[in-house]
Amino acid sequence: MPTTSRNRDRDRDRVGDRAGRRVAVVGISLSDCGRVDEATPYTLHAQAARRALADSGLDRSVIDGLASAGLGTLAPVEVAEYLGLRPRWVDSTAVGGATWEVMAAHAADAIAAGHANAVLLVYGSTARADIKARRRTSNLSFGARGPLQFEVPYGHTLIAKYAMAARRHMHQYGTTLEQLAEVAVQARANAALNPEAMFREPITVDEVLDGPMIADPFTKLHCCIRSDGGCAVLLAAEEYVPDTAKAPVWILGTGEHVSHTTMSEWEDFTTSPAAVSGRLAFERAGVRPEDIDLAEVYDAFTYMTLVTLEDLGFCAKGEGGPFIEAKDHLPVNTDGGGLSACHPGMRGLFLLVEAVRQLRGEAPGHQVRRPDGSLPELAVASGTGGWFCSSGTVILGRG
Repeated sequence: MPTTSRNRDRDRDRVGDRAGRRVAVVGISLSDCGRVDEATPYTLHAQAARRALADSGLDRSVIDGLASAGLGTLAPVEVAEYLGLRPRWVDSTAVGGATWEVMAAHAADAIAAGHANAVLLVYGSTARADIKARRRTSNLSFGARGPLQFEVPYGHTLIAKYAMAARRHMHQYGTTLEQLAEVAVQARANAALNPEAMFREPITVDEVLDGPMIADPFTKLHCCIRSDGGCAVLLAAEEYVPDTAKAPVWILGTGEHVSHTTMSEWEDFTTSPAAVSGRLAFERAGVRPEDIDLAEVYDAFTYMTLVTLEDLGFCAKGEGGPFIEAKDHLPVNTDGGGLSACHPGMRGLFLLVEAVRQLRGEAPGHQVRRPDGSLPELAVASGTGGWFCSSGTVILGRG
């Protein structure tokens, strides 16, 4: 007998006997993004949450799980209170930019195991507005406690760690400055087609190379932008799908991995933790990199895109540069990524939103199509945290 909405409401307290359920993304949204001067991070959380719920077509009463990080002293307790939610399942995992893919994996596992029915992942940040208003300053490092105390005294900033890794890849595999710059050029070309992107003016390889140096080899355009913004993703068990407003996008497989925090403990600067999280996600989804129609990867710096594509298996180790230069590979960071579209902090949740938009066919101006003109079937979202310290990878599909 089909499960009706009345039965679902009646059985909300009996979530433990539903192990093995499929899990779908049933709602997505962006808050206002880009330059948002008249809002707080809490406002952006609420705005994104309301929009994702409306997108799903479900009632807020179905939400019994919340995943949030980066805001408040007791995240996600404060966010839950602000949203008027009383979740029975929560996650506040904080592993940098990979946070949201890791949280999506945890939420999907919880729903599949029957520990929750519908989990809201939500994020919001006014990183740009806070600096403009002098409410905060730019951070060069994550602090000087614990293992980091052995690096900070030498001026080894966050960006310097990425730059050093990029230099190692250049030395070991012959990757060129022009190839790294091409990552930024292609991201901007994608952003030019996205009406919601913060920066849309085309750029050239020469313009990237000629920009002010930030940390050798990264000039300004090798680095992500700073924006305001938020987003939300609602995951739900399969029995809720008949009541949703949009076709579901299913979580097919996930993987997570942590590598290091101290650079001296990173065995290979040319291999990111996506090499493990990606392999796990593909194995669990039962698909291969060559089956994927589009990839959304974390791109705080150009090198991150290049090495993550290698580690996810889209090209061999060391061939990321030529792969990017070829320009005929799979669509990557279709909204313009953190290099051009938006980057308010931990951008990983935006990767999931864009992947779902593309699979639904809801990306006006920058919609990806397969060679036969049909909508994409499979997407990968892979977030990176810290300085290649952590990775979470999620495979999503329409079928």
